[in-house]
Amino acid sequence: MGSLLPKCHNDTMVVKIDSPLPPEQLGPRLAEIYAVLGPLYRRATRVVENESPHTGLSVGVRTVLELLVRTGTAETVPQIARTLGLSRQFVQRMVNDALEQGFVVLKRNPAHRRSSLVELTEPGQTAIRTVQGSEHEVLGHVDGDLTDAEIATTLRVLRRMLAAVNEIDV
Repeated sequence: MGSLLPKCHNDTMVVKIDSPLPPEQLGPRLAEIYAVLGPLYRRATRVVENESPHTGLSVGVRTVLELLVRTGTAETVPQIARTLGLSRQFVQRMVNDALEQGFVVLKRNPAHRRSSLVELTEPGQTAIRTVQGSEHEVLGHVDGDLTDAEIATTLRVLRRMLAAVNEIDV
């Protein structure tokens, strides 16, 4: 007995676009997103690395600076590592690099004597905003007539995927 749902050209089931997908369809569809995100992330990383001699920002330092801009507050290395899903050792190396470049300073942490707070400096803010401004200009020319609603939906899906992965004990 065949399925009651119509099939599309690639033999996948067609469902109403605004209906939640059942798990057996959701998994493969979300896997398609991961398949696109991997190459996108690697390519974007190469672009940042190629610009590094001009900006002074490695991918790792940039990631730390962006987090400090996003949170708007000083954070400890363990907090940064936990938020980014990176090892404390890697984050410490990136913070050390950022310190050498004057992009961050270490402040006394009243809550924990041994774990200083990493705070973004004015040169650090300028550096990351300059890189982001250039990036935003390039990204503003992405083809596809994307709408704000489509971007909002994409972000909602990606955030839910991130939350689900974060719940997995690694």
